[in-house]
Amino acid sequence: MKLQVKIDDQTLEVEIEDLSSRPIVVNVQGEMIEVWPEETAASTAVSAPAVAQTQAPAAPAPTRVSPSPVAGAANSASAALAPLPGTIVGITVREGQSVKRGEELLTLEAMKMKNSIRAGRDGKVGTIHVKVGDQVRHNQILLEYAD
Repeated sequence: MKLQVKIDDQTLEVEIEDLSSRPIVVNVQGEMIEVWPEETAASTAVSAPAVAQTQAPAAPAPTRVSPSPVAGAANSASAALAPLPGTIVGITVREGQSVKRGEELLTLEAMKMKNSIRAGRDGKVGTIHVKVGDQVRHNQILLEYAD
């Protein structure tokens, strides 16, 4: 499904692949992003605020999207990488903490949206390379696993 989404004064071309797959693959202005919607136990239905669109009817979308922490082989094997540029607004783990695959590690704000960066595997947090308020680049190492 192709959409044109207007955020502030910027119009973005967005193409969403299969909404029922996990992760959802989204093409934003030519950049592929994997999105992991948060699901509630009560319902798997999702909703989003109204967005301006000109090409397709509205489709269900998650209220808060979480780009996949898997941006490359190094991401799931030894580190969590930034899936898109933005600002770190929260760190939910500490060095030495054990984490499970899918557990939230950090929160990154990009284009006025908060995105949960989740563990790509079970493991122990090694070095955290960022702090709250840091600006990060696409594929920048956010944290490394100790094991």
